[in-house]
Amino acid sequence: MAESTRRTAGQKLAELARMDQEIWETGTVFAGIDEAGRGPLCGPVAAACVVMPPQPLLLGVDDSKKLSEARREILYERIMQTALFAGVGLAGAEEIDRLNILQATKLAMARAAQGAPCALFLVDGNQPVVLPGEVRCAVGGDARCYSIAAASIVAKVTRDRLLRRMDAEYPGYGFARHKGYGTAAHLAALRALGPTPQHRRSFLGHILGEETHAKTDQSPRRG
Repeated sequence: MAESTRRTAGQKLAELARMDQEIWETGTVFAGIDEAGRGPLCGPVAAACVVMPPQPLLLGVDDSKKLSEARREILYERIMQTALFAGVGLAGAEEIDRLNILQATKLAMARAAQGAPCALFLVDGNQPVVLPGEVRCAVGGDARCYSIAAASIVAKVTRDRLLRRMDAEYPGYGFARHKGYGTAAHLAALRALGPTPQHRRSFLGHILGEETHAKTDQSPRRG
């Protein structure tokens, strides 16, 4: 049974890596790029740019949304040990408010790609990004491309770790649990405590209205 499961997992991994292997066969070095954190109400949007070697393929790599937090943490360490290059870029709440979330996401991706030793970038989604090389967009790429899936894990783990640190800095909001997403508990904390400097003001108008400005500096903070 275990061998059958392993074989199935191996077949799934081979299917995920098909696009990557076809590019490697041309002799082209390329990176996968993905982001995490476009939807939350606070914290940065994070992007990762990862160049994975053609071998070995890391069993278990998949779209980060399909993996448990514990599994992502394990795979993150394996990816960082195996990758030929791994860059991370962030765009913070102020940049998101100033630029809008789409442009801030592109900025984070450009930051992640700085120094990447390649001339081809596979980017999750359908939005072209200005990067130092050829860009190919792949809709649903984190579920169709091994290198993009690896980047999705790196971006997600990086951002989750930042939100856990924010939880200690701003107690009472539950950042470690909901990672900044608009859960009922998060919305209740926002109404009770007001937004922190890490909240995306442009995301809060429909939630708090004028309270967004009235309570800006009333949130508890440590350190």
